[in-house]
Amino acid sequence: MTEVKVAVLGASGWMGKVHTMAYQTFPHFFGDSGGTARVVALVEANADAAKSLAFRAPGAKILSTWQEAVALPDIDLIDICLPDNLHYEVAKAALLAGKHVYCEKPLADTAAQARELADIASAKGLITRVGHAFPRNPVHDLAKEIIDAGEIGDIKLFKACQHVDMYGDPLAPYMWRANGDLAPTGIIGDTGSHVFSFMEFLVGRVSSLIADNFIVTEKRPVVDGAGFGEDTVLNGDEEWADVTNPDGSNILCRFANGARGLVDFSRVATGRKFMQTYEIYGTKGSLAYTYDEVNRLRFYSNDDKIGRRGYREIDVGPEHETYRAFLPLPNFALGYNESKIIEVAEVVRSIVSNKPMWPTFETGHHICQIVDACMASSAQQRWVDIA
Repeated sequence: MTEVKVAVLGASGWMGKVHTMAYQTFPHFFGDSGGTARVVALVEANADAAKSLAFRAPGAKILSTWQEAVALPDIDLIDICLPDNLHYEVAKAALLAGKHVYCEKPLADTAAQARELADIASAKGLITRVGHAFPRNPVHDLAKEIIDAGEIGDIKLFKACQHVDMYGDPLAPYMWRANGDLAPTGIIGDTGSHVFSFMEFLVGRVSSLIADNFIVTEKRPVVDGAGFGEDTVLNGDEEWADVTNPDGSNILCRFANGARGLVDFSRVATGRKFMQTYEIYGTKGSLAYTYDEVNRLRFYSNDDKIGRRGYREIDVGPEHETYRAFLPLPNFALGYNESKIIEVAEVVRSIVSNKPMWPTFETGHHICQIVDACMASSAQQRWVDIA
């Protein structure tokens, strides 16, 4: 049994907590035949937040800088759960130090940065992974199985959306996600990259697009200590900060295989706590998915008899390995944390077997190309090709 030693960077944040938990729990569901993991270092720059870390990974070193973690000789895997603007710098340093890297999305601020990271990893023979967990829900493996088997024919149209209302209220407080210095691509890299991961996983490469990015609320109040999803009360004397990255986007795109796409996403959809959908239309049938029915896929086939044609609901169940690992019965919903446990198990298995698994930094590069194209297209108000 091989043990992978891990450093989690940004350990007190939402993703840092989820990743730390996943390393500790995945063997309960997937066993240890693919290796195990031990979190040996937790990195948190905020001293107050770091005080609560020791009990989350007993025996782990609590560090204040990512540089300390990268320099540790006994670290196999650097897990990056830091603000977007740090991803490239930290991932590059970790790769150059000979560490495998698992990085939350977006992989980098630009496609050029992502290309450099993928090339370094390839040259050094290192395992990489980008944190696109949503497609690891086994329902999407079923969708890909149906598509790859030709059951819906040639794909002609892809429609998708993802909306939240974290900034639906104009008085919702400012946070780093609205800062164009800390998150240069805003919602395009944040939420948009989730949609782009479905596009890449299920349909294929995007070849061109036109995007209309927008900011809905240009200034927001600064509230000390305000966190994601927390209720805050304004006292009337707050400072106001400029929102300097996109709140949402509407996109038309073309795929290399000839399919067309229609995509929208935002963080300002008042009332939409989390909305994620896709529809895939082919020459022989179609698929439809909504996160509100997280393990259910709708499948339509022209092969059905006339008068019997209609969407059938397929509830993913224990016939799929990654579902069976958690539950013995269908329609007991797997949630986001389970998708992350699946993801972490695959990361560890990749390192132990030295076999890359989707999505690697190569995938991350293509998704960053889409993000780049969205930013350029909206700024220039034109179609942009993706090489």
